[in-house]
Amino acid sequence: MYEHKPRLDGKVAIITGAGSSGPGVGNGKAAALLFAREGAKVLLVDSVIDRAQETLEVIQEEGGEASVFEANVINDSDCQQMVDACIDRYGRLDILDNNVGISRRGTVLDISEADWDHVMAVNVKSIVLCSKYAIPRMVETGGGSIINISSIAGLRAHSSTPYTTSKAAVIGLTMTMAADHGPDGVRVNCIAPGLVYSPMVAPRMDDDLRQVRRNAAPLRTEGDSWDIGYAALYLASDEARWVNGITIPVDAGLTAVSPVTYQTLSQQQRY
Repeated sequence: MYEHKPRLDGKVAIITGAGSSGPGVGNGKAAALLFAREGAKVLLVDSVIDRAQETLEVIQEEGGEASVFEANVINDSDCQQMVDACIDRYGRLDILDNNVGISRRGTVLDISEADWDHVMAVNVKSIVLCSKYAIPRMVETGGGSIINISSIAGLRAHSSTPYTTSKAAVIGLTMTMAADHGPDGVRVNCIAPGLVYSPMVAPRMDDDLRQVRRNAAPLRTEGDSWDIGYAALYLASDEARWVNGITIPVDAGLTAVSPVTYQTLSQQQRY
């Protein structure tokens, strides 16, 4: 007789960016709640500890197990301490969800050096530093799963040069990490969210723009952070045991249609 077992039963996960930047549920918070519901013990990492604490409270109310850790994941020592804390608290590490990200608008003509460096640090360097300390711990227990969050901006031209460049770099980084660490049982995959309505973009969206975004993709529906969280849950689980080095667009089919559609839309976006 078939007996349902939680998909992440016995596993331990680190989720960076585990809080939400505003009211509602962001990508990291959605993944954290879903992982905990499926049996994982979760270390909730955020640079703003109150945000992680909010996620923790929901997990605890639902009967899950988690704890918080404050870290700036562009800082090497913070990343090392984060992984050490996970091992101290839970004894192992199986899943790393690299979820932090920021954007700055501009072209190569007008982006400042400081903004360029900051976007690349948060969106790319953070993955390198977190993975640097997570992978050896995963290998100790036979492997694990790393999920990197890119964007469809890494697949199609976007109105922000630093953001597009950084998100394309995440896709390339994912493939090289998958090749480098697959022999040790560490799977590395990537999610490319589409025009998701989330707490990060909500303050800059009016109803008209939200409708433009819905209409841009073949499904004509609005995605939210739960859609990204469920994709992360799949990649974290043993259901994806033979999936390595891929990027999954979660975008209602936007990248399946003409790039002109996205280029036109980008000119109307205010984020």
